[in-house]
Amino acid sequence: MKAHFSHIGFILAAAGSAIGLGNIWKFPYISGVYGGGAFVLAYIVAVLLIGIPLLIGEMAIGAIAKKDPVGSFEALSSRFPRFWRNAGFSMFTGLVILSFYSVVIGWILYYIFLTLSSLPATVEEAKIVFETMLFVDIKTQILFHTLSMVLTVYIVFLGIEKGIERANVILLPALFAILFFLFFYSMSFDSFKLAVNFMFTPNFENLTPKALLVAVGHAFFTLSLGMATMLTYASYTDKDANYVKSAIIVSVMEIFVAVFVAITLFAFLFNFGFESNQGPGLVFVSMPALFYNIGVFGNVLALLFFVALAFASITSAISILEPTTAYLIAQKNWSRKKSVLIFGIFVWAVGIVLLLSNTTEYSAALSIDSKSLFDWFDFVSSAILMILGGIVTALFIGFGVDKNFLKTHMLSFMSSFVFELWYASVKYFIPPILVALMLYMLKN
Repeated sequence: MKAHFSHIGFILAAAGSAIGLGNIWKFPYISGVYGGGAFVLAYIVAVLLIGIPLLIGEMAIGAIAKKDPVGSFEALSSRFPRFWRNAGFSMFTGLVILSFYSVVIGWILYYIFLTLSSLPATVEEAKIVFETMLFVDIKTQILFHTLSMVLTVYIVFLGIEKGIERANVILLPALFAILFFLFFYSMSFDSFKLAVNFMFTPNFENLTPKALLVAVGHAFFTLSLGMATMLTYASYTDKDANYVKSAIIVSVMEIFVAVFVAITLFAFLFNFGFESNQGPGLVFVSMPALFYNIGVFGNVLALLFFVALAFASITSAISILEPTTAYLIAQKNWSRKKSVLIFGIFVWAVGIVLLLSNTTEYSAALSIDSKSLFDWFDFVSSAILMILGGIVTALFIGFGVDKNFLKTHMLSFMSSFVFELWYASVKYFIPPILVALMLYMLKN
């Protein structure tokens, strides 16, 4: 009998996949760069109009077929099944992402260790600490990258119920508890109202076409779309599980956490005189220096902050590794142990090459056109592979599956009118939007 999630386990696992570094690290800093309120509004609209419909579609494929990514596309295709099965190989995008994502998790684990000793006193000092780790300290990066992969592989190795579901049932509530504590602590600052106003007062002058596309891209990426993660998780649900409702709940949770964390961080930033547009260095440069200004309690807050980051990133990492594991178990008859270990070791090895590409010693040999392999993997996965996976999924729903077959299955969870609206959105509206997003990212 195929392992499966409990109802709450599936929601927490899907939420754990969606709630990651994109929410806690990237969303606050891009909100700051693009002016706050107007960007937040654009992001929420993008989740509602693009993210949720595509998430429902990806979950529907897995929930109806009950197979691995390749098997799901092949089983549901109304014609050319051998062609459409290739859509399932978008799962390998996850391995590309995990190879550098694990390195970033390693940075977070290192910063947890750092908070237990001493924090940098200034932004300049914090920048030196981060750049020393990134460009010089190879052994430290390898050590913590290895630790992040060991944690990820171990959880996936334990299986659906004892590993992935249990990890999310423990880590997600713990993550929310830490974030709530930091949020309520930030409410004690006079700057809290400034942060709320910044996040909810739209300044449409800042809402440029570039900002709109960034909002669409972020909505797409944070929901873990385009790499068969949600499809695989949905395949582990009971046949009567309401994946439509689950997709909406997960999306709302994802929006809530992103906005919630951004308000918290901006309240801290504004209170200590930092600017809102800190950029990618917000987490590893600005925040450690900021926590230092709080005093001894700042170490406690910093520890909680980086532990929350670690929890969020690990729940995402295990979701990325599961689709290829499911594929090898179903299609190649490998054991879970063999599947997880082989791809885990492969991703770990690639990750070492990628982290070396950032270092002063190896950057010249591991760069192409002045861009490190680490940056290339990040760019190719976000600008091409994930978006392409989303486009193919949308086209499969619109042209690869029999509409009446799909409607019969989905009418249990939505009305006929809502189904037609959803179907038209996925078939006609979302693909050109994603093509435009891909062209924009390749151009820039």
